[in-house]
Amino acid sequence: MYGFSKFYKYPLPLLLLSLWLVAVFLLSDRPAHSQHPVIFTNKEKYQSTLLAKRIMPSTLTENVHKTVLENGLTVLTKEVHTAPVVTVQVWYKVGSRNEEPGVNGIAHQLEHMMFKGTRNRPIQFGRLFSALGSDSNAFTSYDQTAYYSTVERNKLKALLVLEADRMQNSQILPEQLASEKRVVISELQGYENSPEYRLNRAVMQAVFPNHAYGLPVGGTKADVGKFEVEQVEKYYRNFYSPNNAVLVIVGDFQTANTLETIKEVFGKLARQEAEGMRQGAGVISPSLITQHGLNAPLLLTSLSTPIVLREPGAGRLLQVVYPLPDANQPDVPALDVMDYILTEGRNSRLYQALVESGLASEVTASVTSLRESGWYEVLVTAGSKQDLKKIDSMLTSAIANVAEKGVTSEEVEQAKIQLTADVILSNRDITSQAMRLGTDETTVGDYSYTDRYLAAVRLVESADVVAVINKYLTKETRTVGFFEPTQKQIKEVADKPDLAQTTENFSPGAPVLFSEVMKYLPPVDLATDAIAQILPDEFKFTNGLRILLLPDRSTPTVTLSGYIQAGTEFEPENKAGLAAFVAENLLNGTNSKDVFTIAKVLGERGASLDFQTYREGVHIEGDSLAEDLPILLEILADVVKNSNFPVKELELHRQQTLTELQLELDEPSEVARRVFIQSIYPKKHPLHTFPTEESLQQIQHQDVIDFKAKHYRPDTTVLALVGDFDLDKVRSLIKNKFGDWEVKGKAPTLKYPPVAMPKKIVTVNPVLPDKAQAVTYIGYTSINRYDPRFYAALVLNQILGGDTLSSRLGAEVRDRQGLSYGIYSSFQVGKNVGTFLIEMQTSPEDSSKAIASTRQILQQIHQQGVTALEVETAKRTLISNYNVSLANPEELTDRILMNEVYGLDKLELHSFTEQIQKVTLTQVNQAARELLHSDQIVVVTAGPSVLAEKSIR
Repeated sequence: MYGFSKFYKYPLPLLLLSLWLVAVFLLSDRPAHSQHPVIFTNKEKYQSTLLAKRIMPSTLTENVHKTVLENGLTVLTKEVHTAPVVTVQVWYKVGSRNEEPGVNGIAHQLEHMMFKGTRNRPIQFGRLFSALGSDSNAFTSYDQTAYYSTVERNKLKALLVLEADRMQNSQILPEQLASEKRVVISELQGYENSPEYRLNRAVMQAVFPNHAYGLPVGGTKADVGKFEVEQVEKYYRNFYSPNNAVLVIVGDFQTANTLETIKEVFGKLARQEAEGMRQGAGVISPSLITQHGLNAPLLLTSLSTPIVLREPGAGRLLQVVYPLPDANQPDVPALDVMDYILTEGRNSRLYQALVESGLASEVTASVTSLRESGWYEVLVTAGSKQDLKKIDSMLTSAIANVAEKGVTSEEVEQAKIQLTADVILSNRDITSQAMRLGTDETTVGDYSYTDRYLAAVRLVESADVVAVINKYLTKETRTVGFFEPTQKQIKEVADKPDLAQTTENFSPGAPVLFSEVMKYLPPVDLATDAIAQILPDEFKFTNGLRILLLPDRSTPTVTLSGYIQAGTEFEPENKAGLAAFVAENLLNGTNSKDVFTIAKVLGERGASLDFQTYREGVHIEGDSLAEDLPILLEILADVVKNSNFPVKELELHRQQTLTELQLELDEPSEVARRVFIQSIYPKKHPLHTFPTEESLQQIQHQDVIDFKAKHYRPDTTVLALVGDFDLDKVRSLIKNKFGDWEVKGKAPTLKYPPVAMPKKIVTVNPVLPDKAQAVTYIGYTSINRYDPRFYAALVLNQILGGDTLSSRLGAEVRDRQGLSYGIYSSFQVGKNVGTFLIEMQTSPEDSSKAIASTRQILQQIHQQGVTALEVETAKRTLISNYNVSLANPEELTDRILMNEVYGLDKLELHSFTEQIQKVTLTQVNQAARELLHSDQIVVVTAGPSVLAEKSIR
């Protein structure tokens, strides 16, 4: 799905294929310095030297070539030959910054319309991307709008042709705009469900009262609802031009040949008049241009009293925003180092002051540096029954204390290492590398910004951090927002009888013929490139621990993924949440290290280690620079073997978890998911139970110790590592660290009881008052991973709802009718059980119609099946997407891990595509008859109370 970006923690982002873009931008000189001298110890000099060695052996922009065509198109290319895939991205230097009240959201609206087709190709571009097997998406941000696709390398020219076509030939048709406006409004309603979003919008409007940075990036319902075709077309003509765009290509290609192709495809496009782009042809308010000038500093504001929102919600929130300079200022690196010192990790200053004290359950922050201004945003989630004024006072005191007493050189060096490691680890895949180049070039006009940024980070000292705190984090310049939730109750309307068909005016038409797609698809060699058949080495120790190792020298990093059979399926019903209590407290202390020592050891190296609890197991996620793998493995071995769960830390975690639960139960998506699962799986079933306030309070210290002792065992643990390491050395290291992990008795097992399909339509409507968007789950029990229909089901699902633009559900419910911002289907398979699920987000008034349309599509495919051409298209898409995924170290490591967890042959890593290719039309249609149902379903819609008054048909 497309979306608009929000800026989160890391200043130099973890840019993944998602809807969220994190960004920070430029500096030119050294950061501002205090007059106080800084004295380094030998240890600190060593750390600084070590940091330099980590960064400088090769630059992040090495092998990048910049070319500017005669029509002004900037082209950035970077050859990366680690896998036969390539990413193509087009970045336009326009975003919500170029808007004003009345047309707020027009950049975002146009982004959606860019998928609707062109004069040359009057077809949904999502279908064309799907036919190419492209992993494609788009986003809108403050300063830019970007479109990105990652494919096998033989599809490169086809992507270029499609992007060039929609750069100048997109058409904005009235009926399509009307439909897509409903989609955008549905999207905005989803954001409005979040108290954090509403508070942020109010605070930012106060900080930037006279600039578009104070407007929501996605727009407002009022403005979007009034957009006319002429407005959107004018915006398109003004800003979508080669001389206002950056084309970024990263991956397996030859630069010289590709540049010739780019000149052939894009060189004939006409450039736009500079004046129209500069001022937006009336999109930017003339008063703003007069007041600020194009390069003048913004006039920011602050409020002496907090903004207070008293609205329905769950937790109390405090948001503080401090104005910062624009991206071209030299203080940016010191500000980012400051941010890490204040809020990154258990040892950070604000975490210590607010979370460890029990005042808050969470504190996050981020530095945002844009073309015309910036800000530092701190968001605090209050602890249970804690007063926001008290939290704000403590926050202010903690920052003032840092400014008065300073920070240690050790804190600065650790923050610099963490920040640098985050940058390197976030650039392991080609999509992220291209994202970084595009961000830097469109924001500051310099694709090499990140290299200069890292060099400047190395120079930041303690005095610099204190200087920027005193300069920017002052009480006089900040704007504060409080979110005070009002009381509310969740109600349910459940167990409605079987219902008749709706009389909605819906007639599912014939699917778009593949011949029609091929008519508009650029010429392409549909034969896929062979992926190197490299398989991991497998080892099993005498205690049962299994490890899979795959060396990969492409980046100086290591990705670790692990699994322990200690999921929520083993929890007692009255102590739901126990498995997560164990997993999430493993890092809180061992027999030899306390929580702060563990955090320091990892933080000093910028390594990360995390444990996530699921139904059937605990997933371990870790990564580090290659030279720090021994430390990562040492900490992992220590916590899984020797965690001692200090009572103080356990109680702090309990309070945080209770606050998180309160917040989750205010989210329609989480409420819908819970009610859906509990409506499918009966009581006493391992999947039925969810944590409640009562069950969390029941968990005792001894329960945690006993669960850990019983379920954390080497013979139910699998570790997979991909990265820059020597096979024999890592095997020996793991044996040394984990070889003495003892196994006692037999591993606990569970037998899942069979669960029948619902005999009728069961509808449940949890009511969350005053929510703007509804979330619906539709489905029932289905196949597990070992079902012989698994591969046919994947192909079937791709046709039904695997893609929100090209699938049957997406094409009808989202694209044609505009009823849902996002609609997807999936077969969620496990070792013991599986669930078929359709999820959609809708405006409350559209829920009933969207559900009716969805049911009729299910019925249509169940009765009539799908076509041979649909099957072939779906197979190509699945195969291409799978090959692309193997080029991402995190996805590759997870594939290797889960194949072993499921007991599949290690050849599955590469034979998966062969299994998909073997699927026949007959198999898919048989799966449709057996696995898709429209009248034996559970329908859960969580949202406003108006839904309870409607019949879901």
